Amino acid sequence: MKTIQECLNERILIIDGAMGTMIQRHQLNEADYRGERFKDWHLDVKGNNDLLNITRPEIITAIHKEYLDAGADIIETNTFSSTSIAMADYEMQSLAYELNVAAARCARNAIIEFTESQKASPVEGGWRGPWVAGAIGPLNKTLSLSPDVNNPGYRAVTFDEVVAAYYDQVKGLVDGGVDLLLIETIFDTLNAKAAIFAIKKYFRDTKKVSLPIMISGTITDASGRTLSGQTVEAFYTSIMHAKPISIGLNCALGAKEMRPYIEELSQIAGCYVSAYPNAGLPNAMGEYDEKPEETAHFLEDWAKEGFVNIVGGCCGTTPDHIKHIAEEVKNIKPRQLPVVEKELV
Repeated sequence: MKTIQECLNERILIIDGAMGTMIQRHQLNEADYRGERFKDWHLDVKGNNDLLNITRPEIITAIHKEYLDAGADIIETNTFSSTSIAMADYEMQSLAYELNVAAARCARNAIIEFTESQKASPVEGGWRGPWVAGAIGPLNKTLSLSPDVNNPGYRAVTFDEVVAAYYDQVKGLVDGGVDLLLIETIFDTLNAKAAIFAIKKYFRDTKKVSLPIMISGTITDASGRTLSGQTVEAFYTSIMHAKPISIGLNCALGAKEMRPYIEELSQIAGCYVSAYPNAGLPNAMGEYDEKPEETAHFLEDWAKEGFVNIVGGCCGTTPDHIKHIAEEVKNIKPRQLPVVEKELV
C-alpha cells in the first residue's frame, strides 16, 4: 500500500477547492444553520459554516463528494474556524472539539461514498487515497500584531491560549479520523508556530503515531509578504523546523499574482510544494470571475515549470475548477525534491 509520500513522488496530487463558495450555493437561512439543536440559541449563527458539521452534515459530506468526483486526492475538513477562540464570536467555545470530530467524519463518510460509487477499494492495486486533511485555520486573533493602534504592545490573546485552542482542535481532528494536519492561510507565523507546538505536544502527550503536517501561508498583496511582514523565504525558514510534508501558499491572491512566490518557494523548499490560489482576484462585488479553464491553465504552467507537487483551489473555486486542474496536470511529472546539503563545504 502506497503512502502519500510515495504518491507525491509519482504524480502531482490534487487538493480540493473552496468550501465557503459551495456552501453559499445552498442559500441557507438562519434556521438551516441552527437546526433543531440550536433553534433557541441566543445569538445569530448564520455564517458559522463550521456549525453545519453538526446541524447539516449531509450538505458538508455532499460538497466533499463533489470534489472527490472532480478528481481531488486530498479533501480538507470544514474546520477553518473550529477553535474555541474563533467560536467565541458565537459563544460556542464549548463546541470546538465536537465540531472537529464531526467535520472529520463528514469527510470520511464522503470518501466511503466515493469509493463505493467507484466500485473500488481505496487500497486496490496498491492505490492509497483519497486523504482527509484536518484544516487548521489562522484564527481571528493574532499574536504578532496589536488590534489597538494606540497600544502596539497589546495582544488580544496569549501564546499559551492559542496553543490550548489548537491542541483541542487537533485532538478532535485526530479522534475524527483525519490522515493529515493542514495549517493553512497563515498570515501570522507566530500563530502557525503555536499550531505546530500544539500538534507536537498532542502527539507527545498521547504517544500516538504523528500525522504528516502540511503548512500553507498567505501572501497578502504585491509586497510579497505575509500580513505579519515576512517574505516567502523568511516564512519558510521560520517553520521548516516542523519538518512538514509540504509547504505552500493559498488564498489572498489569484494564480497570476501568486506565481512569482510559488516559483521562489519551489527553489528553496526541502519538502513538497503546494499551491491553491483563489479563482483570480475578487470583483467589485466581492465575487470571483476566473473560469475553471483559466485557473487550470495557470496551474498547468506551474506544473510544467516544475514548481509544484500539490495543486488545487481556494476562494471562488468549485468542483469544476478542480476537475479542469486535475485534467491539465495529470500527465505532468511532479516537482523533484532538491538534494539538501547537510553540512557546509
